Amino acid sequence: MINPRFDPDIHLVFAILNGRVSSAINKRMALNFKKAELAITPEQWTVLLFLWEHDGVTQISLCKDTFRDKPSMSRLINQLEKKGLVIRIASKDDKRANHIYLTDKGKVLEPKVRDVTRQTLLEALDGLDDDVMELAQETLRVIFKNLT
Repeated sequence: MINPRFDPDIHLVFAILNGRVSSAINKRMALNFKKAELAITPEQWTVLLFLWEHDGVTQISLCKDTFRDKPSMSRLINQLEKKGLVIRIASKDDKRANHIYLTDKGKVLEPKVRDVTRQTLLEALDGLDDDVMELAQETLRVIFKNLT
């Protein structure tokens, strides 16, 4: 339970709530993808990341698990299909549902993209020691659990 006298840094809370922190990370990630000659966006990366871990999920599942609405997800999958990184396959059980699969090209991209995203996170976390990071990660997990 939080001490009622705790006074949160309202500017930090504002930066988190209005997305400034994630926006700054996304900008850096986009720049790092471009430097590494990876033709993907941070938004496309979120879809690829999920597929690298759960290939063949439904489009609806991708929406839910990446916190995107259906039109945004359709747009992202269309873009990834045009790049030859994923394919849609209609479900055998439900013709209204599509399963999304990585292509070989999408699978091969994983190690390089993971290296770039890891480097971006290291840049974002520069100056923070391991104890602070463990506490921050646990704090964010609890906040996320409280709100979902």
